[in-house]
Amino acid sequence: MASFVPASLYTGACAAALAKQEAAERSLQAAAGTPRTFLMGNMVPAPAEKKIQMYSKDFYVACSLGGIVACGATHTAVTPLDVVKCNMQIDPKNYTGILQGFRKVAGEQGIAGLFRGWVPTAIGYSAQGAFKFGLYEYFKKTYSDMAGPEAAKKYQNLIFLAGSASAEFFADIALCPMEAVKVKVQTVPGYAKGLADGLPKFVAQEGVGGLFKGLTPLWGRQIPYTMMKFGAFENTVQALYKYVVPKPKSECSKTEQLGVSFAAGYIAGIFCAVVSHPADNLVSKMNAAKGVPAGEIIREMGWVALFTRGLPLRIVMIGTLTGLQWGIYDAFKVYVGLPTTGSAEPAKTAEPAQK
Repeated sequence: MASFVPASLYTGACAAALAKQEAAERSLQAAAGTPRTFLMGNMVPAPAEKKIQMYSKDFYVACSLGGIVACGATHTAVTPLDVVKCNMQIDPKNYTGILQGFRKVAGEQGIAGLFRGWVPTAIGYSAQGAFKFGLYEYFKKTYSDMAGPEAAKKYQNLIFLAGSASAEFFADIALCPMEAVKVKVQTVPGYAKGLADGLPKFVAQEGVGGLFKGLTPLWGRQIPYTMMKFGAFENTVQALYKYVVPKPKSECSKTEQLGVSFAAGYIAGIFCAVVSHPADNLVSKMNAAKGVPAGEIIREMGWVALFTRGLPLRIVMIGTLTGLQWGIYDAFKVYVGLPTTGSAEPAKTAEPAQK
């Protein structure tokens, strides 16, 4: 460390002695392993950088914030796709295809019509994301601790599925009111411009309880979706590191790890769309048609339409959404100093040769 005294003011012998002293101080700093700084010729400990401890309260708060960013931003960004999808589900006679649906909405309502309902979408899915990701990490850790190390490793898929189902149960309660208003605004012509006038009108017509009338089918859509989203993601991450990525996760850069997160998320999203699509059709119909029971909607649509109507668009939408959500979520975790989601099998070490 250079002295504060200019070199021209002390002799060569003094300079050599000072350099020797500073070298000894640097060696002491390296041996101690504690960050230090020099203050007026004295070496003092530098303030330690705060790190988020795994599974602490701060950890779960960080995961919840990451979920808000991931889900709120992505669902809001694909609002035009959602508008067309919901109208194809509700009114298939007038909305016969994806491109035709975009042209019809834009032609009748202008470009702004494609973004109708973005405010309840942003609020609802931000709340859902906080519960979904934050509680998933909590329940995954809790169930693993309950099972014990050996059982947790042996039955990890059950822990992934149970943790994600438990988290989504609460996440859907947070989402349901905004989802109900969103579908009304997007699919009923002239109903409302957005959340500010749509929510009071909805409550006036159907009561506060009406905001939760779609909760059961929402659970039916979202819980299988989330179980697939997290279970497939965790297993796909392991498979990619084991069979595709040419080096262990510990040797991958953060950028490479985030690339794996996006790829695994997109693959998981395709499965999510297929598994949850029948309930998605049901939720859209129930929120658009006041007081119509689920059984009547299923008889009207038919089982084939229930499983297939709007599915191609939803695969594109949910695949992209899920990939982006995992990428954004893990990027946020990396930003705050946490590791990316998903474990990779440790590299096998060579057994010592027997003598």
